[in-house]
Amino acid sequence: MTIVLSQSDYRAMLQQDSDHQQSATDTFDVTWRYPPQLGRGSVREVRLREGLELAIASYQLRQDVIVEAPEREHPLEYEFTVVRDHSQQSTGANLENYFFSGSGLADRGVSEELAGWQVLDVSFHLESELFCTWMGDRLEHAEPPIQALVKALNQARYTYEATPTVAMQAALQQILHCPYTGLTQQIYLESKVWELMALSLEQILQKLPHRSTQPALKPEDIERIHYAKEILSQCLCDPPSLKGLARQVGLNEFTLKQGFRQVFGTTAFGWLHHHRMERAKELLESGRCNVTEAAREVGFSNRGHFAASFRKKFGVNPKTYSLVARQHTG
Repeated sequence: MTIVLSQSDYRAMLQQDSDHQQSATDTFDVTWRYPPQLGRGSVREVRLREGLELAIASYQLRQDVIVEAPEREHPLEYEFTVVRDHSQQSTGANLENYFFSGSGLADRGVSEELAGWQVLDVSFHLESELFCTWMGDRLEHAEPPIQALVKALNQARYTYEATPTVAMQAALQQILHCPYTGLTQQIYLESKVWELMALSLEQILQKLPHRSTQPALKPEDIERIHYAKEILSQCLCDPPSLKGLARQVGLNEFTLKQGFRQVFGTTAFGWLHHHRMERAKELLESGRCNVTEAAREVGFSNRGHFAASFRKKFGVNPKTYSLVARQHTG
């Protein structure tokens, strides 16, 4: 059976454990038992200072759980998740993911976790004022993606997703096996939070195009690249090949590939895939299409491939997303 919860109800279930443990030495260090009706494990929350909190959740699910989050104001957050699916003993590999969110307005969303999953989740919530204090005048001169981490609460937040680096994994292990207690523990954990912040910012910056090593695009080439984007937006279901697209807009393949990344920060295929998934999401939300129809509408002939791509993009199966969306509109 699948349990569907709002984010606030899920949070309330985590905190209703009457046997929670609270440290007598730390300002705020509480461990709750994971709700037994959902699974087994624990959730620990540590307030390291005003505006900075660490959460460590380790649990195994008994049944499928869907959590619905409303549109909401959101602090800076970075979250590291390791999932092991015990129902798939033949594969048995850990799935590791890292998600970085700036402050601002978070869209309504749905997350899904399945029975048998063993989840380890380490996350940090950071108020934007503390981040700005930590950055100081460096923020004013930082690259645009770093400045975009701090937005007004009515502006859409910046998000970034990747696989944790080896250095990040090492810092996480040090957090999970912190050898200290009391004040020393608090200082140590906070130092690791800022270390992970530095590593996260470095990873974001490494993904930026190296403009200094790339030739400047001519104005007419930029116009043709924008035209290529328009062609792709009108042909989500049956897009031209890269060679065909380059021919249509009057560029060679190399200029189109390099120029598309310079102008839009991603490849032509990456842009196409993103907008295919967003269009499929809109179709499922509207209720006008079932999963098979939505997949076909955006160019997927194989429903399984579509479902895998949708889940990777939005963290939930398209069928589940469609059912939840219809509950809200119905």
